Amino acid sequence: MNRIISIIAFALLLCGCKEQVSDEHQTVFSMSDTMMARCEFATASYEQVKNEIRLFGKIEADNDRLSRIHPVLSGIVKSIDVGLGTHVKQGQLLAVLQSSEVAAFQQEKLDAESDIVIAEKNLQVQQDLFAGRLNSEKDVAAAQTELRKARTRLDKINEIHKIYRLNGNSDFRIVAPISGFVISKSININEMLRPDDTEPLFSIAEMNEVLAVAYVNENDIPRIKEGQEVTVSTVAFPDVHHGTIEKIYNIIDPSTKAMKFRVRIPNPDFRLKPEMNCTVTVNSTEEQELITIPSSAVIFDKGRYWTMVFHDRRNIETRELEVYRQLGEITYVKAGLAAGEQVISQNGLLIYDAIND
Repeated sequence: MNRIISIIAFALLLCGCKEQVSDEHQTVFSMSDTMMARCEFATASYEQVKNEIRLFGKIEADNDRLSRIHPVLSGIVKSIDVGLGTHVKQGQLLAVLQSSEVAAFQQEKLDAESDIVIAEKNLQVQQDLFAGRLNSEKDVAAAQTELRKARTRLDKINEIHKIYRLNGNSDFRIVAPISGFVISKSININEMLRPDDTEPLFSIAEMNEVLAVAYVNENDIPRIKEGQEVTVSTVAFPDVHHGTIEKIYNIIDPSTKAMKFRVRIPNPDFRLKPEMNCTVTVNSTEEQELITIPSSAVIFDKGRYWTMVFHDRRNIETRELEVYRQLGEITYVKAGLAAGEQVISQNGLLIYDAIND
């Protein structure tokens, strides 16, 4: 309501700014001080022509920062400690399996430790006998070889325990190999797992950086190059994220007839999440310069484009334009304006209506 009142008041001001010239018996438009204060002005100037392509895409986790966790031992799922979307730290417990294979590893370790004890005692006996000249040096060497074999076997078993993080019982602990967010989970309590299962139990992604993957139609492919500046926006968050085209996938999807490229985006607050839809705007520059004015200075009426050229408050010209392209807040003009001319960029429509009524 207040806006309507303001427009009416401004229109009344316009009506009150037409002066009668007695010599020629015609009305001359003149801007008052109040009108001048309410209007804004811009100077037409040459600028290199910029262009943009708006493409649709989605947010994805970076495969180089993604860890897929597969079952390495068979067993029954005893407990699960995380869910989808949980943030985990490296080494944090994800789930526990009860595994007969783990029990077998534990028994092998006990047997290996026992074999070392026996081999050590046998070596001591052989050395004592050799000291009393009751056996040969060959018997001592054989005992030493058996002790080395027993120790090598125990070292191997300890490596397996270290890799699998075994802790002395039949439980196998599945832990996070990296810090990040759990983006997929395919494990349930009391489920029997096998090492030949191809589907990962968990997928964990580092999310401090994500990828925006966009799809380019065939006719726009020549306009896409690595290193081009882009902006990325999502429906969920109004913020605009800046980046550059990092990689172009030089293949065409046969189903969509589109090519993909990716943009790396910093994501320190973890707001951008995989599978979010996004709009990727690619900015490019053409090899030509044209007159530019603010898009707010352009008026579309009667199927044509116009602008109000300001010479002075009693000399305002309605000028037709040949518009090359409107790009957001900037309009590129192919013909109708010269560099250095002033146009009304704010409230020009009201003055256009007043002059051309």
